[in-house]
Amino acid sequence: MRKWLVASLVIIAAVAALTLLGCGGQPSSSPVPTSASSLPRTPDGHPNLNGVWQVLNTASWDVQDHHAQLEVPPGQGVVEGNEIPYKPEALAQKQENYKNRRTADPVKARGLLPGVPRVMYMPFPIQITQTPKYVTIVSEYLRALRIVYTDGTQHPAGHIDFWMGDSRGRWEGDTLVVDAIHFNNETWFDHAGNFHSEALHLVERLTLAGPDHINYEVTVEDPQVFTKPWKMSMPLYRRKEPNVRILEYDAGGLLDEDSERQADEKKK
Repeated sequence: MRKWLVASLVIIAAVAALTLLGCGGQPSSSPVPTSASSLPRTPDGHPNLNGVWQVLNTASWDVQDHHAQLEVPPGQGVVEGNEIPYKPEALAQKQENYKNRRTADPVKARGLLPGVPRVMYMPFPIQITQTPKYVTIVSEYLRALRIVYTDGTQHPAGHIDFWMGDSRGRWEGDTLVVDAIHFNNETWFDHAGNFHSEALHLVERLTLAGPDHINYEVTVEDPQVFTKPWKMSMPLYRRKEPNVRILEYDAGGLLDEDSERQADEKKK
């Protein structure tokens, strides 16, 4: 698990350095939107989201404000108002998840797919590929794949348990709006135990704020867990290293190595 933390912090530091270099060494709280006419566009006229992107935050550890802990860097929250409106019984489950997070987190402890929206703000880059009929989002973590259909097709009928859900997108002006349903209840929003049920419904908005920034916003709705919808937002930063690409990250293999290491240490 320490390898996961160290690698993640190195990636975040690298993105921070590149971001500061890209803006003359001066940090900025949020990207400054550019005029619509100056945005890079695809041949069909939509903003061009193609590229490798990454967040610069600690939301995958905790989407709310949190202090430094063992293997958890401190961070500012991405939740609007910093409050998640849990139902009382769901809050009790969240607190239980938190107590057991080191062995129960589907990502860090079990090496499973992260689900949505966590895949969007893990400390790993994502690659977006845009076509007139669909947009694919692939994470370096486990090569987790999302296909956002923008061809006007609807969600499949009934309920289907997908780790990454079913995503249908549409353009509202220069914003890609993604409606996502059909999730299982196996994923968490973060390492702090914030969770959802199979009734999870997400509405994501990806707005190109300039050639190197995407404003990402997601509204979370789950009547089985929350008393009302709530929202998270953050910028995604373009990775600009020469020949940048997403690489391989086999969490399962690393977990096996870590288990073997711990077993060897116990024998000593």
